[in-house]
Amino acid sequence: MTMRLLARFALVLPRSTGGFPAASAVLQTSAAQSAEILGSQPQPKPPVAAATAARGLCEKHGLAKEEEKNFSFKRTQLDDLLSKAKSSEEVLQVWDKHGGSANQAAMCLVQVSRLALEKSVEERRQLINDCTQLFHTVSSQVSSVWNGTLVNALRAISQLAVAPEHPVLRSLQTEALWRIRRFSYKQLAFLMEWVVAEQARLGRQAQGESLALANELPKQLELRWTELSEPRTVSMLTSRAAHLPPSLIEKLEDKALELAEHFVAEDIRRVAQALASQNRRAVPLLRALSYHLLQRPSRELTTPLLLDIAFAYGKLNFHQTQVFQRIAAELLPRAPELSGTDVARCAKSFAFLKWLHLPLFEAFTEHYVANSEKYSTLQLCNLLMSLARLNFQPSKGEAFFSKVHSALADTLPHLEPFLLVDVVWCLCVMEQVKPEHLTLLTQPSLQEKLREGSPARVENYHVKLQHVMAQGILGGVNPTVPTSSTLPPTEPSHAPSPSQLQSGLHTALASLTESKPNTLRTSVATCYGWTLDGELILDSENNPIELDSVTAPHLPGGGGDKPLPEGARRMGFVAWEFPNFVLRSKELLGRFAMQKRHLQLAGFLLVEVPYYEWLELKSDWQRVAYLKDKMGKAVAEEMAK
Repeated sequence: MTMRLLARFALVLPRSTGGFPAASAVLQTSAAQSAEILGSQPQPKPPVAAATAARGLCEKHGLAKEEEKNFSFKRTQLDDLLSKAKSSEEVLQVWDKHGGSANQAAMCLVQVSRLALEKSVEERRQLINDCTQLFHTVSSQVSSVWNGTLVNALRAISQLAVAPEHPVLRSLQTEALWRIRRFSYKQLAFLMEWVVAEQARLGRQAQGESLALANELPKQLELRWTELSEPRTVSMLTSRAAHLPPSLIEKLEDKALELAEHFVAEDIRRVAQALASQNRRAVPLLRALSYHLLQRPSRELTTPLLLDIAFAYGKLNFHQTQVFQRIAAELLPRAPELSGTDVARCAKSFAFLKWLHLPLFEAFTEHYVANSEKYSTLQLCNLLMSLARLNFQPSKGEAFFSKVHSALADTLPHLEPFLLVDVVWCLCVMEQVKPEHLTLLTQPSLQEKLREGSPARVENYHVKLQHVMAQGILGGVNPTVPTSSTLPPTEPSHAPSPSQLQSGLHTALASLTESKPNTLRTSVATCYGWTLDGELILDSENNPIELDSVTAPHLPGGGGDKPLPEGARRMGFVAWEFPNFVLRSKELLGRFAMQKRHLQLAGFLLVEVPYYEWLELKSDWQRVAYLKDKMGKAVAEEMAK
């Protein structure tokens, strides 16, 4: 600190001590030389005007900026030879022949590390022994190594897998800690990236100066965040958000939003992945990234980049249809070149987003038919679950599902129990389940394993088993399978509160049948695992009748004793919410399409109440009239059959 003050004082002294020019010149030269040693910067030129000197005293980090601005680098013969070197051994030979300063030794280390990236571990260990002279020169004169070279040397030494207790590594870390306030913001960011990588490399062995840097760097980055002006630095720091304080992360998001127009496609990917890894759904930033991603040329949008963007948006549940369409348009011509992993990743990401692009998913199924032997079992399972979620049926379904069944014939019995239930349930959604698949799920040992885990998970898979058994019974796949009532019981969970649409439907149904009690059931939990929002029985004259005395095979208790009167119809009401549909479509997702099919097979005349029709009804009498009209249409369609 004293030397920095002397250096700044020397810049102002000439104009304030006109009577002592010789003394001021000596002091200026001495202080500038000391600042050069401390700050690893070349000797600054004296100011040409008084305003420059005053600005150096008043501005934050003004001296460092002036030094960097006035510095001119002069290439030496050693620098030219290093840039032409083709191997690590050639770099070492150049150094042995010409030698140089500690800064040039550090540059040699950087070049050796870059050229040794493709070498084996044993060859790198031998390189460490060959670099002993370089290490000695750097560690003995570390104060003369320039800032940028010091940061690069730390990264290079880590790439060579130098031991953490090695003198050169400890020396460079100590020097970096002493100089931490003289680094530029970009150098601090690169140093932070190195610290994170070093801690990952060493694990619990990280200690001493490494931990001190890890503690000090986030503080400096947060204190000087207004100096951040480069898009690449923003994206790099955002990708390391897990190691930064929350207050700095918020400032980085603001900076990313400010600099988003300067991002290249790679910067957009890094920021989107960082947000996804931290589960930070920063909507303004995501919108800005989406807009600027659409402006990027196709040559920048590589396949891995597009898949990472789709994953990040799926993880954050951020819907941007134009981005999805661009991703699909870019991937569709490249579909034959994709690997099984790429197809499974992309399909799963779009399934999370509930977005269906028919040509792209058709290309995915054709890709599997052509390359089924290259798909692992897990990749096939992910592809099936994605198709089932979106209720996608390929146009060449026979060829696709024949390949699927042949691939699952040997591997399905050996799947983990929860994955086995998921795959069979997906086959039920796509109406491709076979009797042998259902038999696998009736084994008591498997059902016992499904009771392990959290209560919510146990209940979820119990309901899926009910759906599978319902498909066997109602779909006629295997009528001999046990009913869902024979499944192991689960602890009843708290019933979810009805949504606004469901509450409105219950109220309208109550108004519809208020003159006749016991003619309406709401929130009916069936033995098939599905819940009806309302149930009515209409006689031959379309009048509601009492429910308590009539048999109800869809209920666990079976209902009353009297059979359904002749000519009577059992009406079921289902409210379809916005999340039940494919994005930007009126097509139901696979789960709800199977619910509709099962309830119809169970004997219900289904009255569907989608959200986009219900929201247009503003009064109670409109809602009641709407339900009467829907019931009349359902009866007319049934009679027409």
